[in-house]
Amino acid sequence: MTWRRTKWILILGGVGAALTLGLLIVQMNAGCPDQEQAPVCTRVLFIGNSYTTVNTLPAVFAKLARSGGHRVDAGTAAGDGWTLENHAASPITAAKLASQKWDIVVLQEQSQLPSVEQFRQTQMYPAARRLIGAIRNQGSRPLFYLTWARRDGWPENGMPGYASMQAAINQGYLAIAADQGVAVAPVGFAWSQLVAGNTPIELWQPDGSHPTEAGTYLAACVFYATIFRESPQGLSYHSSLSADEATTIQAVAAETVLGDPAKWPPPSE
Repeated sequence: MTWRRTKWILILGGVGAALTLGLLIVQMNAGCPDQEQAPVCTRVLFIGNSYTTVNTLPAVFAKLARSGGHRVDAGTAAGDGWTLENHAASPITAAKLASQKWDIVVLQEQSQLPSVEQFRQTQMYPAARRLIGAIRNQGSRPLFYLTWARRDGWPENGMPGYASMQAAINQGYLAIAADQGVAVAPVGFAWSQLVAGNTPIELWQPDGSHPTEAGTYLAACVFYATIFRESPQGLSYHSSLSADEATTIQAVAAETVLGDPAKWPPPSE
């Protein structure tokens, strides 16, 4: 069993030295224009890869939050194919983390690593612990972004379909979250609920990996419910989705996160 690290990074954008590393550094301000408003602003930094940047999840989350009456400053440090190990070793990610006082820092691992025990123990968990330590040293709260599985699973590593791979990903994230006392945004759980419900909403792009705009909107709704401990049901921001699609997704996210208050604790230490 081997893990082949991505050899090249698609440069999506960014500034300065970040461009040379293929690391996307973005700031999405949706209502926090100056420090005078700091007490009523929630500052969230998303650290991850294309599961964060495709369809600009941080921006969708910020717009959704604003429609719910929350001021949000959403930042991004992400590169295509990047792992938490890449971020833990990156001075650009470290600089972004130290650039301001973030309330919450989201950690998203490469989409396959959490499903295999060997990769968890040798790559994901050591890097996660380093990043969590750095986040807490900054006075911020870490939050895991529990992602979804590939539509067709990962047969080469004993996961013949979506369900088996999702179960393994869930286990991978929940174990390190419990070990480190870190809250979880259970996007993969909400994804499973929509898949099981046989709705006509397509969550995967044709590659069977990356999210459609509906998949990204689902993730944003889960983050909204997790961070604010409020239901996203009834929020007016629907991204590019129809009202019916948005209503269905909002309800699934609310039930997943808030249906059992003891299951997904709020992101507090």
